[in-house]
Amino acid sequence: MIEITLNDTEREELSQHILLALNEDIRNGDITATLIDSLQESKAEIITREKAIICGQEWVNAVFKHIDPSCNLHWLVKEGEQVNPNQSIVTITGKARALLTAERTALNYLQTLSAVATKTHQYVDAIKGYSCSIVDTRKTIPGLRLAQKYAVRVGGGVNHRIGLYDAFLIKENHISAAGSITAAFAKAKQLVQADQWIEVEVETLNELKEALSAGVKMILLDNMSIDTITDAVTLAQGQATLEISGGVTIENVRTYAATGVQRISIGTLTKDIKAIDFSMRFK
Repeated sequence: MIEITLNDTEREELSQHILLALNEDIRNGDITATLIDSLQESKAEIITREKAIICGQEWVNAVFKHIDPSCNLHWLVKEGEQVNPNQSIVTITGKARALLTAERTALNYLQTLSAVATKTHQYVDAIKGYSCSIVDTRKTIPGLRLAQKYAVRVGGGVNHRIGLYDAFLIKENHISAAGSITAAFAKAKQLVQADQWIEVEVETLNELKEALSAGVKMILLDNMSIDTITDAVTLAQGQATLEISGGVTIENVRTYAATGVQRISIGTLTKDIKAIDFSMRFK
């Protein structure tokens, strides 16, 4: 298991985001927690109710530490580790009020990010043996894009562009407005910065031929059949990195990987997720 860490931008966003999340839940105080003696110390554990890839430990730590800086969290598993139903994953000691106040927000992060990592891992595992990457998209929960893209990496996937600002992805409407693939790509080459890249989406083999002739080095094959994708790989002959998108499921992803493409982008990694069931219990 490769250790995945947050980059500086993701860490900064984490700090900002938990403040929004806690304010959303607490506002001017957790009134139910006032039923508990303010000096009472307690110990709790978080248990997973289903098989999952654990992701979001730093968010959980940050939430509990923000409410009670003196609390202590002892993780029993590593980030990215697979766990089984009813397995204890972390113990937390601290003020009872603080544990109760932080519980839901911490679990919300844990259940969402673990869901993304778990789904990504399923796709990555399904194409083992092929030189192909599982790639995410911009179809993320608003405000949680960097967190979800981190979770994709924890699950073994690869991040696509973060947003509209860090890469050119020339799609059907851009091509239509610009006049042609060749014209749009030529303009992008004039504007591209050293830390950016250019990808062009094509829908037919003729469009693929035009993109290759223009010198495009990364091409997205959009909603093509398996047979057409196979023909596209033969046509490209290694001239460009080929990515496919559209119609990919966990049942057919291995068939797509077998065509010889280098990347498979899947929106469902981040938009069609089912939260992992976690529970916190006082010991």
